[in-house]
Amino acid sequence: MKETVTAEPRRTAPGGDTPPAAPGAEQYPALDLANSLIVAPGGHRTDLLGTPAAAEQWLVEHGLAPAGTGMIDLCAALLRSLRDHVRALLAAHVAGLPAPAEALTAVNEALTRAPCADLLHWDPDRGLYREASHPVTRIVEHALAALAADTADLLTGPDAERLTACGSTPCNRYLLRHGRRHWCSVRCGDRARAARAYARRTRAATD
Repeated sequence: MKETVTAEPRRTAPGGDTPPAAPGAEQYPALDLANSLIVAPGGHRTDLLGTPAAAEQWLVEHGLAPAGTGMIDLCAALLRSLRDHVRALLAAHVAGLPAPAEALTAVNEALTRAPCADLLHWDPDRGLYREASHPVTRIVEHALAALAADTADLLTGPDAERLTACGSTPCNRYLLRHGRRHWCSVRCGDRARAARAYARRTRAATD
């Protein structure tokens, strides 16, 4: 079956085209970044970063860019590229494999894209003050640096052992496990239980 790809903002309402954020994504924006390309049954793929407008909305919703930034194709492509590398690191971690060198290099490069210190500024009314510098042309670089840092925090912090992949095929999302839950959403949990029930009925019919 031919896959179809849709670029659109997240809809969190029940029955929407995309599921709500996976457990842990509200705490770690990098996890939500990894989950921004959603695979649904039937081969339909929804890319929440598929266009500059969609990528800008995603950044605005996560507090990483102001509205009206004016994203261009190159900016959206940089964000999607970082997503691919973050997913590669998460996949390797979940599988217990060595971290891919290319993904490590890409995340480390993103970490150095923006200064971490608040810069010193002068204003006639305010005098000297410190503030993070976010020129329009560098907003995406600051966002990439923040997401890369969040990725590093997730993979090296205490929550790393809770990181897992959704156990409902064909879902490709990651989540932080709570207890025995291995599903990113109620919808995926229902689908996994239905698949297990079907498999049991099929085995019973052939015995």
